[in-house]
Amino acid sequence: MKRFYLHSNPSRDEGFVLRGEVEKCLIENGAVCYRSDEYDRPPADTECVIVLGGDGTMLRTVRRFTDLNLKFIGINTGHVGYLAAGGIENIPQIVDALLHDDYVQETRMEIYARVLRNGRSIARHRALNEILVGRSYSGKIVQLNVYLNGQSLTTYRADGLIVATPTGSTAYSFSAGGPIVEPTARLFVMTPIASHSLNNRSIILSPEDHVEVEIVGKPGSSHNDYLVSFDGDKHVPLQPGDRVEIAEANCSINLIKLKERSFVETLRSKITM
Repeated sequence: MKRFYLHSNPSRDEGFVLRGEVEKCLIENGAVCYRSDEYDRPPADTECVIVLGGDGTMLRTVRRFTDLNLKFIGINTGHVGYLAAGGIENIPQIVDALLHDDYVQETRMEIYARVLRNGRSIARHRALNEILVGRSYSGKIVQLNVYLNGQSLTTYRADGLIVATPTGSTAYSFSAGGPIVEPTARLFVMTPIASHSLNNRSIILSPEDHVEVEIVGKPGSSHNDYLVSFDGDKHVPLQPGDRVEIAEANCSINLIKLKERSFVETLRSKITM
């Protein structure tokens, strides 16, 4: 590849020093670089988006440019970096791999949700990690009626409900007790958060399944008590009676990894931190 779009989180890359290092390495080897402070979106001839930051930066960037069908690679300047190909110390190795097409491309599924109010769609968004339906602040539990493929499945009284992709299985879903899933698999993981009932186990669902979550209002509840969030970033307020329909998105993400860095190695390094 020879044409790259560089996006760096300024709070993790003061003065864009690291971005400058990556850009210098690429240009010296005949590559063309576009910077996000000069181009709001990757130009049409862009082949790959290089993201410098943590997982949050990566998630926001991927979600913003999903429709462009580009390749994405992360260089971790944050804390965890599950989505990154490596850290700052790996910059020369990553640049060399990109220039010589010496990498592994992984296809990661996304999930999609729309919010229905009185039968009308009021919001719709995608997520690479997870969609969370729950309360908007601490102190109250939320009651959620869950339907699977049009049939009533269960009712949760909990802090919320996470529907995660395999990529997101090592994020909030894992913290809530969900299983770790190989990231290129195609499935959903549905996990309640702090369930106040016995049905507190995760449920693994097929990518063809459709999940519908209904907010059950309680006496004295406010219209501001509930929300749905996408990758912990994009938030939509919910009201009692609202329904959130969740399914596999009609597009996926092309994530680049270094050949010698397997999921097992990444997992081992993170769970022993």
